[in-house]
Amino acid sequence: MLRSLFCICLGLLLAPLLARAQKPDTIRTPPPIQTVALDTVGVLPSAIDTKGWLLLDKDIQLELDGAVHNIYNFKYDRAEKQFRSLRRRYPNHPMPYFLLGLSTWWKIRPTNFQTYQYDKTFFAYMDTAVTKAQRLYDADNKNYEASFFLSAAYGFDARLHAERHDWRKATVGARRSLNFLKKSQEANDLSPEFQFGQALFNYYAVWIPENYPLLKPVLLFFPKGDKKLGMEQLRSVANNGFYTANEARVFLMGILKNEENNAEEAIPVARYLATTFPDNGYFQRFYALLAYDQGEFADCERVSREILDKINKGMPGYEGISGRYASYFLGYLMQNRYRDLAKAKDYYQRCIVFAESTGDTSGGFYLFANTNLARLAVREKDVVAAKRYYAVVVDKADKKSEQYKEAKAWLKKNGKA
Repeated sequence: MLRSLFCICLGLLLAPLLARAQKPDTIRTPPPIQTVALDTVGVLPSAIDTKGWLLLDKDIQLELDGAVHNIYNFKYDRAEKQFRSLRRRYPNHPMPYFLLGLSTWWKIRPTNFQTYQYDKTFFAYMDTAVTKAQRLYDADNKNYEASFFLSAAYGFDARLHAERHDWRKATVGARRSLNFLKKSQEANDLSPEFQFGQALFNYYAVWIPENYPLLKPVLLFFPKGDKKLGMEQLRSVANNGFYTANEARVFLMGILKNEENNAEEAIPVARYLATTFPDNGYFQRFYALLAYDQGEFADCERVSREILDKINKGMPGYEGISGRYASYFLGYLMQNRYRDLAKAKDYYQRCIVFAESTGDTSGGFYLFANTNLARLAVREKDVVAAKRYYAVVVDKADKKSEQYKEAKAWLKKNGKA
C-alpha cells in the first residue's frame, strides 16, 4: 500500500503513473514535487497550428483503430506490426515509439508487474518517445502534442521505475511528467486525450488527504483538486477519447471498486472491458471479481471457466494471478451453489497451487482457500487434513482476523495450538 501511495504522489497528474494496482484479493462476502498550476486553461483550436499532429489526425486514428484494440485484447504481434508501419512512415515522431511502449506495458501489467523480461524493451521505447518528442518541443514550445507525449512517456517510465523500487528515477520522471502535463493541458479543448491527466489529478488530490491524512504535508505543493469534477472528466475521456479511452475506463473501474467502494457502478465498466476485449486476462479477472462481489454468479462462473481454459491454452496474459482468482471463485461456487464438495476441493487446491506459483501466499485467496479446505476436512472428519490447512492459516493470517481466530481455536481444541 505504501508503495502504491508513493507512486500516486509522484505522478499525481498523469494516468500511467497514477495507476494504482488492483488491491489483491479484496472481496466482500457476496450477497444470497513541485507546485504546478492546473487551472482549466482552454485555447481556441484556431489559435494553435496543429499541422503534423498525428494525435489529432482522423485518418491515423482510423488506421490505428484495430491496432489499439489489439493492444487491449493482448494481440500484441498484430498491434506492433501496425505501429512499426507507422514508425517507417513517421520515423521522427514520438507516437509510434510510445504506442510500441504501451503494447509492451500491457505485457507487464497482467502479472501485477512481477515479470521483468520486458523492462529493457519498455524503457527503450519510452526513452525514444521522449527523445523524439523533445526535439519537436525544442523546435516549437507551443507544440502541445509534443508536451502530451513527453508527459505520458515520462509518466509511464516513472511508474515502472517505482514498481522496481528505483525511487530516484521514478521521482525524476514524475517531476518531468508534471512539467509537461502543465503545458499540454492548455490544449484541453482540442481533444479529450489532453484531459486525462487533469481528471486523475482532480480526483486523487482530494481522495489522498481524505484517506491518508499523514500525506497532507506532501500535497501542500499541489493545487486543490475537485473529486467530482475529476470523475466527470474521467467519464468524458472514457466516452470520447481514442488513445486514452481504455486507460480511462481502467482507472474508472479501479477507482469505483477500490477507492469509492462502489462495485455496483464499477461492474458495467468492467463488463464492457471484459466483453470488448475478451482475451485480456486482467479485465476478465477484474470482471469476475466484481461479478462475485455483486452476486452475479452465472457471469462469474462463465468468465472464471474461460480464464482457466485460456491458461491451459497458454494464451498471452493468462497466468497464475488470473488462475488464482478464477479457481477460488469456482471453488466457492462448487461448494455453495452446486454443493459439489469434491470439485470445490479440487478448485481450492488449484487456487493454492496458483498462489504458490506466483508467491502470493500472504493473504487473500490463498488463505480463503486454505480456510475452506480446512472446514471441508472438519466436515469429513479428516483431522490430519484439517490440521494441515488450519496450520497454514495460523502461519499466514493476520492475528486479528476471524480466519486466524477460527484456525487457532480449532487447533487448540484438537491438540495443536
